Amino acid sequence: MRLRAILVVLISALSVAGAVTPAQAAAGTEVGAGMYPRVVRLQHSGAANGTYVSSSVAFPADRPHGVARIYSSTDGRNYRTIATISDSTASRGICCGTLYELPAPVGTLPAGTLLWSASFGGDDHSASRPMVIRVWRSTDRGRTWQFLSTLATARNAGGLWEPEFSIAANGRLVAHYADETDPDHSQKLVQVTSANGVDWTAPADVVAVSNRADRPGMPGVRKLPDGTFLMTYEICGPTYSCATFLRTSPDGLRWGAVTAAGTRPATADGTHFRHTPTIVLKGSTIVLIGQVLVNAGGTAQNGNGGAILVGTLGGTWTQRAAPVTVAGPVVGSPGPVQNYSPSLVFSADGRTLVEVTTADKAGLSTVYAGTAAF
Repeated sequence: MRLRAILVVLISALSVAGAVTPAQAAAGTEVGAGMYPRVVRLQHSGAANGTYVSSSVAFPADRPHGVARIYSSTDGRNYRTIATISDSTASRGICCGTLYELPAPVGTLPAGTLLWSASFGGDDHSASRPMVIRVWRSTDRGRTWQFLSTLATARNAGGLWEPEFSIAANGRLVAHYADETDPDHSQKLVQVTSANGVDWTAPADVVAVSNRADRPGMPGVRKLPDGTFLMTYEICGPTYSCATFLRTSPDGLRWGAVTAAGTRPATADGTHFRHTPTIVLKGSTIVLIGQVLVNAGGTAQNGNGGAILVGTLGGTWTQRAAPVTVAGPVVGSPGPVQNYSPSLVFSADGRTLVEVTTADKAGLSTVYAGTAAF
């Protein structure tokens, strides 16, 4: 999806268009103003294991540019601010933050290191002022942060968006992101790898479909218990209308035919997600969420804004209620607020599903959190 307005522009657009109202705020616990929420449950941090750490991109009035807000929670629903990441590069725009806990050492980075990354320069980029994706690290469970590296620099005026991390079978750190710099593709998904989190390879194509106008984006990778790596992503543009797709890899690096769209997860009656997908695993069970839930005909499905799809690789999918309910994601033009780019994680015992997502509150994109028995 490509609607990258910063919060000030977003507020103006919402006010003019009347797209959402305060009554459409989420049924969840308010975390704070922000976009692109992410949540992880610490699993490699010793005594802190089980703590939830969340991030979002925010545009506070007392700051000259956007920042990352870092939050902590013991129950997955109630959060307190523990840190702010302020990168001076954000003066040219900041977008699409992500959060990841290293499950194993990478170079000198110990297991349990938190990585936060985002796209920078989207409001003012050209061939001479290219966009970059930068990485920050924390070794104290998110309380303090240090700049680590630039994992990608645009080769021209095109954009670089939506980084997400994983660890390949060979132990290398992998970053997937959406790339607009190839003249043969409006957008494609690429990957870079690193042995230390500092030095990164050149990008390699992962999804670059044959119709130039189609736009794969919003990647996310998880590892199944049998060692298979599972990727979810959207393909916007004329062919697929931002539908969600899946593909697999034996090692987290080889993802099959680059030009193939992948497999679209859907219920027996054709219900599926469009826009901003993400997945979380409970054993081999896959829980999928996205921004807009549609039926086989492409119109809003009952439960839109408050649903998940649950299934297995190659198996059937069923619709269930999500931990947070957000009103108003509109099919065709959902915008970057209502239920935009939600994030999921399970509790340590697997019995509780935690969600963070966004909704409008008085003209501000606001993060909400919720939990549900699973």
